[in-house]
Amino acid sequence: MSDSPLPGESSAGDERSAAPHRQPVTTFASLRVPAYRVLWWSAVYSFMGVQMQMLLRGLLAWDLTEREGALGTVFLVFGLAMLVTTPLGGVAADRFSKRWLLFWGQLFITLGAVGMGIAVIAGVEQFWMLLAVSFLQGSMFGLTGPARVSFSRELVGPELLANAITLATLSMSTTRIFAPSLAGALAGWALFGIGGAYVVAAFFSMVSAVLTFRLPTTEVVRSDRNPLQEIADGFRYVAERPPLRRLVLASTVVIMFGFNYISFMPALVEGIFELGEGSVGFMSTASSIGAVAVSIPLASRANTPRARSLIVMFGVGFGGFVMLLSVAPSYWTAVLVVILIGAATTGFQSLTAAVALADADEHHQGRVQSLMQLAFAGFGIAALPLGLLAEAIGLRPAMAIMGAIPLLAVAAFAAGEGFISRRHRVIVPPADAAG
Repeated sequence: MSDSPLPGESSAGDERSAAPHRQPVTTFASLRVPAYRVLWWSAVYSFMGVQMQMLLRGLLAWDLTEREGALGTVFLVFGLAMLVTTPLGGVAADRFSKRWLLFWGQLFITLGAVGMGIAVIAGVEQFWMLLAVSFLQGSMFGLTGPARVSFSRELVGPELLANAITLATLSMSTTRIFAPSLAGALAGWALFGIGGAYVVAAFFSMVSAVLTFRLPTTEVVRSDRNPLQEIADGFRYVAERPPLRRLVLASTVVIMFGFNYISFMPALVEGIFELGEGSVGFMSTASSIGAVAVSIPLASRANTPRARSLIVMFGVGFGGFVMLLSVAPSYWTAVLVVILIGAATTGFQSLTAAVALADADEHHQGRVQSLMQLAFAGFGIAALPLGLLAEAIGLRPAMAIMGAIPLLAVAAFAAGEGFISRRHRVIVPPADAAG
């Protein structure tokens, strides 16, 4: 049987020869690239607005219904929208101007936030409006997400790719320190309320849209192929590469089930610990403290030969900490656990995104990222059945299941990678990879 490496792998000889050429990367190396710096700040403002809206949707859904199933329904609509549009977003990222994709996506997210804010301020808000805005935001996420990630590679090149991806995660994590607390504080302040908080979120999204005008216009690939054919080609490309296939599947299951602890945070804080909206925002902020603590050192070490083993470590921590959250006896114990969840989540997401981009060739960057981001569509889709499960058996047992499933997925990934009996793989740029 041939011992030749699979696509995206390197042989032991490659591992030895590649190591001397891997130059040390400083923590903020990618931010020295002016165009990437603009993209990074655009992402900061985008994440501020989006994460504020995510918390506000949960608060408003709980205030209108006081049912876990309603929380799940809001995220289900978000997930279904992403499920439809994310594959199309992958094709669009490979064929159209990423700059304009990002601009129009942010503009529609801004309009949705403004509309929801006006409805709440006027006192005419209804549950179906939440569903409509959730669908709009999920659609825009799906269409622009692959473009934002693959844009990073074009701006910084393969050498700084892992660093750029980790810094992008850092931008999301940093805004999560402020955005949920700001949204919760504004929602609980009579002068603003939930409606005013939506308007503030819209302002952040609008700033992100304006910043996209400063991004360069990258090369557009013209194609006469049907978009559905290109989507199918993206699925086939991943399916034919076992290391990439295992990575996509593991990421999808872990995010789909484990990340749903966020969906039920209002129910945990307000329903079980019997605290207010500000406490929900503070707990969301707590996860970002752990995320930032991991992102900063990881940014200079993301391009490591042990990336896949670190993915396993962070994935196991993620699932285990979610299970621990399900039995937290008090609010402050839960806050400490959520800090650990934030650290594990960030490490897992940063490394899986970086490894996937490194394993994919330049013609499939957008479509591979669209498949990675389908995990968040799954996260939204799984929210409703998990919400109904929580209503049937209780929130705590349901959250324990949310943590157990990622543990099983990571165990399957580790077994497929053969960490017990085989060497670790190395992240190698596609142009240098065997096969």
